[in-house]
Amino acid sequence: MPSKQLLCAAAAAGLAAIACNQAMATNGYQLIGIGQYQMGMAGAVVAAPGDPMTAITNPAGLAWLQPQAAFSMEGFFPDREANFGAGTIGSHSNLYGVPALGWLAPAFGPHLYFGGGFYGTSGMGVNYQQSNYFGGSLESYSNISFANIAPALAWKPAKNWSVGFALNLAYETASFQQTVDTGNTMSGLNLANSTSAFGIGATIGGMYKLNKCITFGLSYRSPIIFTPLTYQASYESLAAQGGPTGGPGQYSTHLNYPEQVAFGVAFHPTSRWTISLEGQYINWHETMNNMNIYGPWNGTSHVSLPLHWHDQWVANFGTQYRITKWLTVRGGYCYGSNPIGSQDLAANLILPAIMTNHITVGATEELGMGWTLTEAYMHAFQQSMSGTMALPGGGSVPISTSMSEDEVGVEIGYKF
Repeated sequence: MPSKQLLCAAAAAGLAAIACNQAMATNGYQLIGIGQYQMGMAGAVVAAPGDPMTAITNPAGLAWLQPQAAFSMEGFFPDREANFGAGTIGSHSNLYGVPALGWLAPAFGPHLYFGGGFYGTSGMGVNYQQSNYFGGSLESYSNISFANIAPALAWKPAKNWSVGFALNLAYETASFQQTVDTGNTMSGLNLANSTSAFGIGATIGGMYKLNKCITFGLSYRSPIIFTPLTYQASYESLAAQGGPTGGPGQYSTHLNYPEQVAFGVAFHPTSRWTISLEGQYINWHETMNNMNIYGPWNGTSHVSLPLHWHDQWVANFGTQYRITKWLTVRGGYCYGSNPIGSQDLAANLILPAIMTNHITVGATEELGMGWTLTEAYMHAFQQSMSGTMALPGGGSVPISTSMSEDEVGVEIGYKF
């Protein structure tokens, strides 16, 4: 069976790897929380802000915190396998860093607060290699970095409610390759030279404290619209997939971040105990239904890759308890529906975005003189999918993917 035929849908999956621009295969490619307080609460923070990274998730939460700054660093350890039709192989890239920081201070007038958040991911992606791929050599590679900074302003006109606005300024880089080399010919997509794009969007949010025991939170994040990702390539060939070939020149595509809505409620049974519940809707269909590659293709202006992501519903639960005046412990659970259907697995095979169940634990220690130390750990339970890949000449081959995740981090903060 020719290796070119077996690349039928795998070539499309190569471009889909760009979609890991935040590379946490958790809620699609979105982090469940920014910083260690949010991760310890499993992302259930829209109504329960705890550190200045709330500027990213719900900027209205800045009005409920004292002036402070925080820096977080975490390690992300995904374990991934895939079967492209010729046996299971593992990814060779399994360790990534995720920095984050936030700040908050009163500003400009009474009841106004200025702050901001930042987070980034470095070198995310996958690296699958199979030397004996039906007489050829399979290379599936992606390397993606993402950064987002969100300056924010919150206003608290009354003691029981606040509103906030954040401007999302984003930067992403991506390089990828999905090819089969038989020694005589190479087929697939090869856009391995790294490129970058800038994006802009906004977040608005609100919080309302019904009484001393119940607080509501709501946030809306607009799509982040990016400039094109552009690549220089000498030759592209999708002929084995029944598609066109492309000559030397510039190829480009867009990868925008989806809009989303989050609503939450936080309960405070006692002054020491918080229980937070949250629901999220993420509009993946708008940005990840089809992806177009524009360039000097023969006979057409672009090639459309049908990824067919579904919109996603996410449920977050988090709780924390202050054991002593210097120690607070927390934990949580996050469930997100899988945005990829088994019928579309072939087009998303090297896109590790299938995770559904996550548990988290964390703690904060008051170190004195305003300093705090926060730790968190997340585990995403193994998720597997299987399907088939159609061949141009008829028939199909079985394919599958499997993934689990671990994440651990530490955050240091200072309250002014």
